[in-house]
Amino acid sequence: MAGEALIADLIELGGVGMSATELGDGGGADMRLGGGPGVVRVGVHRGGPVPDEAPELFDILLSDDPAAPRPWVGIAGAELDAALDRLSAAVGRQPLAAAVAAQVLRMTLQVPFADALALESLAYSMLLASAPFRAWRAATAVRERPEAKTPRVLVSEAEGVLEIRLNRPARRNAIDAPMRDELADALAFALEHPDAPPVVLSGAGTAFSAGGDLDEFGAAADPGEAHLIRTLRSPARLAHRLGPRLTARLHGACVGGGIEIPAAAGRVTAAPGTHFRLPEVSMGLVPGAGGTATIPRRIGRRRAAWLAICGEDLDLATALAWGLVDEVAS
Repeated sequence: MAGEALIADLIELGGVGMSATELGDGGGADMRLGGGPGVVRVGVHRGGPVPDEAPELFDILLSDDPAAPRPWVGIAGAELDAALDRLSAAVGRQPLAAAVAAQVLRMTLQVPFADALALESLAYSMLLASAPFRAWRAATAVRERPEAKTPRVLVSEAEGVLEIRLNRPARRNAIDAPMRDELADALAFALEHPDAPPVVLSGAGTAFSAGGDLDEFGAAADPGEAHLIRTLRSPARLAHRLGPRLTARLHGACVGGGIEIPAAAGRVTAAPGTHFRLPEVSMGLVPGAGGTATIPRRIGRRRAAWLAICGEDLDLATALAWGLVDEVAS
């Protein structure tokens, strides 16, 4: 599967010229926009106001207007070509994972939230068995690092507020299986609390969470069983059920699950300097902590596809403008 860009004919959207690009081919097949599922469909707009409506077939929409509204990703004109090159290179490095991410994101907003989580987990489980992920795992050493057996998640209650705090600061709150299970238990406890208090989710140390613990990626002996665990023990599902009762307070790095889970909260605040990234496609996977369900429901599927497939950092100002974060708060 090649990663070079194939440029389709110029099409018209609302009378404005826009180029359509498909990244990644299906083994040399003749592709047309809307025809092949194994591609990432990118629409690029240059000059003038962006169209009021964009066809559903596009996975990512890029504009040379930095202030372009949703669903567009606005990039200053002088930087747009470089951004396209980076996107094309990202697809070229992991064409299978990029195509699967695009496919999942095309469907995620069309199904209920729980079904969107199941869809993501099925795709993630399939990619765990893929050659690109196995190559990443083989090239990325699993580190044996001793660690004290302390609680991964702390739960406390004060002044009528239930506080849930990630507590693995020495590893920047990397989410391993024990932390996932303890966080799921804490969120379930919050759901069942007889007083239904407001809930605050935060993280100890320099980062809210650096995401999934890389040493555990691909460690499950049975991908089918791992799929069931992901869906039954999903912190994102529980956070979504808490709805407006849950506020996530973010700071520092919020990578992978470190933004995928809190994005399910009713309210998300972030301290100055907070930044966000979805790195899973670069490993041959798709987001696996709920991100293809939670993030599109905040910022739309096209911007979510840009984050997931390109894998670049998102700064706090853009996250606030897009709605990934609701408020900047120390």
